[in-house]
Parts: sequence; C-alpha cells; structure tokens
Amino acid sequence: MFGTDTPCDAHAYRIYYHFLETDDEHFDPTPAHKQQGRWMIYGIYHPDDVLGKVYNKNAIKILNMNKYL
Repeated sequence: MFGTDTPCDAHAYRIYYHFLETDDEHFDPTPAHKQQGRWMIYGIYHPDDVLGKVYNKNAIKILNMNKYL
C-alpha cells in the first residue's frame, strides 16, 4: 500500500512514478524530497499487477471497501 508524508506536489508524484514504474538507474530524488538524503536511487519497475496493489487494491482489501465499489 502506498503512503507518503510528502505534501501534495506534482514533482514529488513524478519521483514516485519514476521510482515505482521505471527501471531507470541512478536518478536524484532531492528536487522533490529535499530532506531525503544525498544519494541517488534506482527505479524498481513493478509489473502492472503489483502496481495495482500498491496504488489501490491493497487499500481496498485492508479497509474492506469492496462493498462500496
């Protein structure tokens, strides 16, 4: 399940996309997360079925929201 304490910000969400959905190597998250640290990160390139769980399916299951869909 995806969660963040970062304020809503389009640039931050681009970094999350970059991290979760690409296999890009060695990119800098600090433009959106200034207190993250001084290191580069790598994309983990989740497959679509895993991304669905991260973005909403696990939350729906855990919060028992199936009855509202």
